[in-house]
Amino acid sequence: MDPRPPLADAHGSQQRSGGERLEVAAAVLALLADRTRLALMERLGRGEADVTTLVEATGAARPSVSQHLAKLRLAGLVSTRKDGRRVVYSLRHGHLRRLVDEALNVADHQIGSLAPHD
Repeated sequence: MDPRPPLADAHGSQQRSGGERLEVAAAVLALLADRTRLALMERLGRGEADVTTLVEATGAARPSVSQHLAKLRLAGLVSTRKDGRRVVYSLRHGHLRRLVDEALNVADHQIGSLAPHD
């Protein structure tokens, strides 16, 4: 299943069924429910990077990083561009950065037994 929603304006004001929205959101969250992919998304949230940089940032093996990046790219969560012989990856939009940041904030609260807040 392609988790990318149909094209609409910048914030998706095009009408969609609630079920479709939930299914796409669940697919995105399922992709992020992997430590390596989450680490890749967190690093890409700080700016674009090539595979070598992402291997260093995640500590995962190069073939593993490449496979995870392929899944994220096919799902439409990351974009690529060529820079000479290098392929440079970036997040498709800021919503993904904020989603990952919030997931990590929740983890910080649970690990540190911090009080809930808005």
